[in-house]
Amino acid sequence: MNAAAAREGTLLLCVDMQPVFVRTVADGPKVLERCKFAVAAAQGLGIAVAFTEQVPQKLGGTDPALLALAASPEVHTKSQFSALAPGGPVAAAAAKRRVSHVVVCGVETPICVFQTGMDALRAGLSVTVLSDCVGARRGADAAVCLEHLALSGAQVIPSETFFYGLLGDAKHPFFREFTELVKKHA
Repeated sequence: MNAAAAREGTLLLCVDMQPVFVRTVADGPKVLERCKFAVAAAQGLGIAVAFTEQVPQKLGGTDPALLALAASPEVHTKSQFSALAPGGPVAAAAAKRRVSHVVVCGVETPICVFQTGMDALRAGLSVTVLSDCVGARRGADAAVCLEHLALSGAQVIPSETFFYGLLGDAKHPFFREFTELVKKHA
């Protein structure tokens, strides 16, 4: 898939990257850094980015440094664990935008990330989970859920693999900027 095709119908969905959750996952600061990379790369390639917040009135909002990377942050409040629960606000926004491919990053892998991916697959969407941009309290639980998502039809790959696949060629206009992002967020 080239970058022009990816812009149409693709959404990077950054799930529940609220400091209260990031602090509880293993390698939380690393997951946050990788999500920053994914948001910056998506923005550079012209891919839409949306954020979800689980009950923010009680748990707080998305990490401000992450939100700052999005030109016009689209933030959706949710109480359901799946960001794409049928009939929910994110699913409605995705349908309105004609999303056909959801790229998922965020926390927590065995709960909100997993349920979001499964609901997206059930809705007939292509799903990519950025394996280095998700986190969990227990790594063994996350591994089982990522394997289940892959067996169910999701693509589970590292973020650099995904974005280099979109670039396709070192002659891509965003390539130089992208390689700087790779270095910055290593």
